Amino acid sequence: MSDTRKLFKSLHDNMARAIVGKHRTLTFSLITLICRGHLLIEDVPGLGKTMLARALTRSIDLDFRRIQCTPDLMPSDITGVSIFNQQEHRFDFVPGPVFCNVLLADEINRTSPRTQSSLLECMAESQVTVEGVTRALPEVFMVIATQNPVEYHGTYPLPEAQLDRFFMRLSMGYPDRESEIRILQQQALGHPIDTLEPVIGIAELRQLQQAVERVHIDDAVLGYIADLVRASREHPDLELGASPRGALALMRAARAAALIDGLDYVTPDQVVKVAVPVLAHRLILSQPARMKKLREEDLVRALIEQVAPPVLNETQKL
Repeated sequence: MSDTRKLFKSLHDNMARAIVGKHRTLTFSLITLICRGHLLIEDVPGLGKTMLARALTRSIDLDFRRIQCTPDLMPSDITGVSIFNQQEHRFDFVPGPVFCNVLLADEINRTSPRTQSSLLECMAESQVTVEGVTRALPEVFMVIATQNPVEYHGTYPLPEAQLDRFFMRLSMGYPDRESEIRILQQQALGHPIDTLEPVIGIAELRQLQQAVERVHIDDAVLGYIADLVRASREHPDLELGASPRGALALMRAARAAALIDGLDYVTPDQVVKVAVPVLAHRLILSQPARMKKLREEDLVRALIEQVAPPVLNETQKL
């Protein structure tokens, strides 16, 4: 357990060289990676969304590709296309940028729903079907998508079905004064992202992923997760609650949080710690709730207050 914590800490500390003052955001982005999930980063421009993705991939020896989403981007620009080979008199498949370990879809809400949907199969099944042929993606595969939530002109909001495919939704937020001064000092002569080197490889990343799956979670904690999710489906301010996929994501994220905390079992505290970034984007507010300007994050916190956590005895931690 101590070895996996050291691996995680080396990753976190390396990324923190380029992303200043965002401990929570870095931790959750790494939890998403080691849980084999996909990440949606939603915030206003200039806060480091793209830089976070670059820092993550530079810290691990991974194949990284980036696509800039625009209204004229086609699905084949992501998945690939067959081109006629005149010398061999045959069609050869040219893989798109999705055939990588980490794909950054920058400003995903600026491309059309047709192109957005080309990522659904990739994210759900780690494979791509083009022209009737299904091709597997690498074993380590992650989509990091960014979007600006305050700009609506020329954008296409992600449908709920695709939002549910994202393991977590994070926001960067403005830095505090001390962090902003450090950013200015660091970038007076260059950007620290250019000096980042990989600190672990794919083998160590798989070791982290396998360690998460070995973390024990008692039935009482599973019941707590189920109760939280079921309460979201019955809350009067919610038109649609979290899906079973959301419950599974909450379980995996809680196991990863326990691992980072140095535990080999999950407590309700870890469930609470990850509940907002895992569940908030999976909820749909009712119209009266929107009129009251409630946020999904507020509703998740209300659910946590509403559902009583279990108290674990020593035998339930084994």
